[in-house]
Amino acid sequence: MNDLITIPTAAESVLDAKLALLPTSPGVYLFRDKDREVIYVGKAKNLRARVRQYARGGDGRVQITFLLSQLADVEVLLTGSEKEALLLENTLIKQYWPRYNIRLKDDKSYWHVKATTQDAWPRLFLTRQVVKDGSKYLGPFHSSAAVQETLEIIRKVFPLRTCSDSVFRNRTRPCLEYQIKRCLGPCTLPVDPADYQAQLKNALLLLEGKNSELVQQLTVRMQEAAEALRFEEAARVRDQIRAMEQTGEKQHVATPLGHDQDIFGLYREGGIVEVEVLLIRGGKLVGNLDYSFEDNEFPDEEVLSELLTQFYQGDRFLPDEVLLPVPLEDSTAREELLSERKGKSVVVLHPQRGDKVRLVEMAQENARQSFVEKRRGAEQKEKTLESLRRALALRTAPKRIECFDISNIQGNLAVGSMVVFDEGEPDKNRYRRFRIKTVEGADDFGMMYEVLTRRYQRALEEHDLPDLLMVDGGKGQLGVAVEVLRELNITEVDLIGLAKMRTERDPFAEEVEHSSERVFLPGRKNPVVLRPNSTALFLLQRIRDEAHRFAITYHRQLRARERLSSPLDAVAGVGPARRKALLRHFGSLKRVRAATVEDLMQVSGITETVAQAIQHLFTHEQQIKPSLAEDEAGASVP
Repeated sequence: MNDLITIPTAAESVLDAKLALLPTSPGVYLFRDKDREVIYVGKAKNLRARVRQYARGGDGRVQITFLLSQLADVEVLLTGSEKEALLLENTLIKQYWPRYNIRLKDDKSYWHVKATTQDAWPRLFLTRQVVKDGSKYLGPFHSSAAVQETLEIIRKVFPLRTCSDSVFRNRTRPCLEYQIKRCLGPCTLPVDPADYQAQLKNALLLLEGKNSELVQQLTVRMQEAAEALRFEEAARVRDQIRAMEQTGEKQHVATPLGHDQDIFGLYREGGIVEVEVLLIRGGKLVGNLDYSFEDNEFPDEEVLSELLTQFYQGDRFLPDEVLLPVPLEDSTAREELLSERKGKSVVVLHPQRGDKVRLVEMAQENARQSFVEKRRGAEQKEKTLESLRRALALRTAPKRIECFDISNIQGNLAVGSMVVFDEGEPDKNRYRRFRIKTVEGADDFGMMYEVLTRRYQRALEEHDLPDLLMVDGGKGQLGVAVEVLRELNITEVDLIGLAKMRTERDPFAEEVEHSSERVFLPGRKNPVVLRPNSTALFLLQRIRDEAHRFAITYHRQLRARERLSSPLDAVAGVGPARRKALLRHFGSLKRVRAATVEDLMQVSGITETVAQAIQHLFTHEQQIKPSLAEDEAGASVP
């Protein structure tokens, strides 16, 4: 068990007061500020020696000096070995998310291929969610387009099911996929499980980049089928081999050794650090990942050490070799830990010569290129926002922009959307959607008023105001926004409205004139017309279109939900399970309507009280229809 050492803090020098009492054994140290918040977590083979480095002021780096200026207390947790310290450090970082530790981007943002191997008839599909549900996950894949292409080849070559579980369970005959020979039809037809598993195994080999191994297996199978005069099977396997070879031609060989390797490269300029990871499987480069860190002045060894701890957590694939640009003092402990998880040897190397050095240099160069591209992209975003400020006479370059749109059909199922762009890029965690509650009928201005009031009342409470508020529309919508901010006494937010200006079409013209965008500003009579191809206009159009897409998507979801609703939902005591049981028993809603109380009580879970409520619902429904017909007939009489 880990031992916690907490020693009273000396106001003059926290670290000096602790040093004499710290052990020389391995463990984890936690730096806390005056509010008892953990601001940094580190591990050490020798706790006293590591903390002494901080007591001496580090090496004068600004970040470490600032960290020490906030330090109010130090705690240490002793571990039995350096390997245990690695595990504990990772656990504590995830628990506290300290300000000065690296926060590795979650793999949920990358695509994985999920193989539902726990199912009797597994399927393959793309997902961003990695959960412990018994399935096998391959990835992460940096490019969804590349892995989609590979999956398309797999669907053409290996006849695995692609339908969802609910569709699979409810099929009564094979679908079109079976007819075009892209599925074996296990939903309704007798299929050999061993044959299906063999197809799945081959598909996984292809996804893992092990094309050569798969081609060898298929070649043997093709030859055996030909010798046995099973020519159709041999031809089908031949086509599979050709598809594999075409896929392999698109992959670049990175090493003649054929190993599974993760190769790390690091490039930095001061506290801005870029790390590139090249993923090599079976000797082929199958993907790459990149991570950026700002205001990080810790040495390269500490940056990589923290990154590796978080990188190999969870269910990530473990390679045979991990190649690093700098040596780590805890590489032996890391090898032992990763080897235990993989079940075979994993080597952590800082190569000094040969092909492996060139691979690390390639990763380093990729990290440098990624750094340059991101820096160039950041500078371009700053220029775009500054040009937007100048063109619209805004008070500041709008770092954060919130845009609103309304979607409804003649006032029905009216919804509002808010999208947020931060430094020119969508911040989807801040997106919000609103169901209109107080406005009836097709009153777009009233709906916009409700949405903006709800949003900015909360923004005031949370001190969460944007730099620029943008509405999809012209003077009318902008006037609503002005009124809302005036009522809430918000004066520090700029306002604009973006609307299209329709031009008359000449029926004799060869080309149709495209509409121009107009930007409306408060207190200005005429709108601003930005240059058609300017980056500032492109950004505004992109934000407006995203708000429109987000609103339309929510509106469609509500319409679909309404279409799927049933009159039975209005009966107290009838939930999804009982509704499903009723429809299964009677076969249709029409037959449920015609059923007596006694008939309804034959359904499992339907009590006499519930049956009477169901019958009352439909009886009342029948009574309403004639009265409505009479009203309509009476209304039509002059």
